[in-house]
Amino acid sequence: MTGEADPLARLRHAAALRAEAGLRRTLRPRPDGLTDLASNDYLGLAGDPRLVEGAVAAARAWGTGSTGSRLVTGTTGLHAELDRRLAAFTGSAAGLVFSSGFLANLGAVTALAGPGTLVLSDQVNHASIVDACRLSRARVVIVPHRDTAAVEQALADREEDHALIVTDAVFSVDGDLAPLRALHAAARAHGALLVIDEAHALGVVGDHGRGAAHAAGLAGEPDVVLTLTLSKSLASQGGAVLGAPEVIETLVDTGRSFIFDTGLNPPAAGAALAALEILESDPELPGRARERALRLANLAAGSGLETTDPAAAVVPVFLGEPHAAVRAAEICAEHGLRVGCFRPPSVPKGRACLRLTARATLDESDLTRLRAALAEVASSTGRSLHT
Repeated sequence: MTGEADPLARLRHAAALRAEAGLRRTLRPRPDGLTDLASNDYLGLAGDPRLVEGAVAAARAWGTGSTGSRLVTGTTGLHAELDRRLAAFTGSAAGLVFSSGFLANLGAVTALAGPGTLVLSDQVNHASIVDACRLSRARVVIVPHRDTAAVEQALADREEDHALIVTDAVFSVDGDLAPLRALHAAARAHGALLVIDEAHALGVVGDHGRGAAHAAGLAGEPDVVLTLTLSKSLASQGGAVLGAPEVIETLVDTGRSFIFDTGLNPPAAGAALAALEILESDPELPGRARERALRLANLAAGSGLETTDPAAAVVPVFLGEPHAAVRAAEICAEHGLRVGCFRPPSVPKGRACLRLTARATLDESDLTRLRAALAEVASSTGRSLHT
């Protein structure tokens, strides 16, 4: 290489190839005048005055920043309360709040795995779980999606002393539910821990939205570890790991994404606590989100588009190639709707899709516009199953 070589040339070339394949992404400020069918605000609480007041009160009491890692100056009374309240809400023994759900997954998997451990990860787990597995220094086996038999076989054949099964509760694109009872039975039979990411289930699945593990009867089981995010149904920011006291103690002592990261800011903690209070006081709210998701799926299926039966609030509309998904998102925008547009590497090749996300606060006019938009998508992309 000469001193005149352009070190950015390869980046421009790669960007051009992504553009040709329909894989370029752009940042779009919010709000943009479109009805939201793309965000993770499943319960419609992001603008709720009660959460705003919770954040404001926390800022007045503790300031805007946590000022340090949680082991130094970053733990306030709000953080300790949120640790306890999240654990109690999900039926767990103890909890630990992180500054993001991504870091909660990194912390849980890397601290609980390591050399001499087998980690079994579902094929379509979230990227935070994928990265956690890569950093864990354990042997990682990727198992086919929702394939409990493959999990059981891998556990039975392992040479490692320890094992970890890690799965999304509700998968972030397909919106389907992991077979949690069967996975737990396999874990218990083979002396493994089961780590469940409740990111898309908390607030939507189960009684009062307590999550998929609670709904499956696994709350408080000592060999079950939950991770979650505060940025979806709880309309705040941050994450948490919940489980047995031994799990939380291990994370405090060894979890690098906990020890070496600045703690969650107090206003986010205050907003999350306010959201938990709303969930506890309004048991119908999760059901409204699920009902809206079913309506979205029925609209897609009624237009002849490929979708799935939603387990929570996520509704995919599969369109195949990236350019078709991009065009479909543009059509929705023309109808005043903002939707998610998922392309590789977020989804496998050939499975580009729109991701519609339900909100408990969607009204009939929103659904009417979506019906018209999806009918045009089916016609313009040629993806209707009715033809």
